[in-house]
Amino acid sequence: MIETALVTLAAREGERQMKRVLILLMCSGLLAACTGNTQEVGGPSGDMSARVAEDTKPLWANVPKTISPEWGAFFSAKGQGREIPMPDPDDIEGWKAVQAANDEAKEAAADEKAAAFGVTYEESKIAGIPVVEVTPSKLASTDKIAVYTHGGAYVLNSARAVIEAAMFFSAETGLRVIAVDYTLAPHSRWQDTTDEVISVFKALAEQGFTAENIVLYGDSAGGGLAAAVTLKMRDLGMQMPAALVLWSPWADISETGDTYVTLRDAEPYYTYQYVLGPSALAYADATDHNHPYVSPVYGNFKPGFPPTLIQGGTKELFLSNVVRLYQALDQAGQTVKLDIYEGMPHVFVPSLPKTAESQAAITKVRNWVSVHLLDD
Repeated sequence: MIETALVTLAAREGERQMKRVLILLMCSGLLAACTGNTQEVGGPSGDMSARVAEDTKPLWANVPKTISPEWGAFFSAKGQGREIPMPDPDDIEGWKAVQAANDEAKEAAADEKAAAFGVTYEESKIAGIPVVEVTPSKLASTDKIAVYTHGGAYVLNSARAVIEAAMFFSAETGLRVIAVDYTLAPHSRWQDTTDEVISVFKALAEQGFTAENIVLYGDSAGGGLAAAVTLKMRDLGMQMPAALVLWSPWADISETGDTYVTLRDAEPYYTYQYVLGPSALAYADATDHNHPYVSPVYGNFKPGFPPTLIQGGTKELFLSNVVRLYQALDQAGQTVKLDIYEGMPHVFVPSLPKTAESQAAITKVRNWVSVHLLDD
């Protein structure tokens, strides 16, 4: 029995080591080089191989003719990476390695991003929680701000690593943005993560920025977190934000919803099996996946909720998340707008900000903020 257990543990640790190596390769960009384009050599057989390859390419590699040339070029150049596994939910050292490699690869570009968007940024703490404060070159208001909760399946990205989303939002709306650098799973679970964001709101209120003077926005897991935090604030008797903007919110972290199946092979970035599933379990026990503070699509919105703009694309696994959250808010009689873009992937708005699709989307964000926060 002991020998069998040791063999099992050794095998499990071997699998964990392999997962760590694969994800580290992905974070460093080496995997794309290792699995790069293969070329058929010479003659008619090469031409035939090219045609067969085109006909049999995976759905996630499809490039719709209905999207902008820039997005078409992006999809055409995209390599594989959807099925690289995350560490096991309880593999703390594995997650630490993944997170460190991911942040190192992204954080170094923060200064370059700030220059491109014409903003400045500063890292600090609010209520003991690390934040990145982004300030535009021209403020639209000195007494109204935005709070941003970033994406990364609750397990990836520091606020600085994906600060371009906050910078784009700040530059386009003229608002100072507080990007909350909440503790990632599995080092923090949903109960503490939601409390961290609420602590920032309480501290901001003490500084004079009450919730009615704040727009809360988030993308992916951060979009789900923004909606969950708002429900929790309401249930605690706190004042809620003036408005929400949600980009591709992960509103249900369980594998529930039509497009988890119908778009499983069309999603270009990740799969539930290898990426989202382990991440969800790192953030919350399976028995908690339907809790409204984990998956806000299951929340009761009738007691009240801020005006909410939800944006997404037809090429993302979370399309059902987006639609279901919209329906839950709409059927509860809340002010909500659903804004879906043809052929667009997950969190497309800040990814290629100068494209026609992103510009159309950010124009609607500006209008939403103007009406529901700035009272213009």
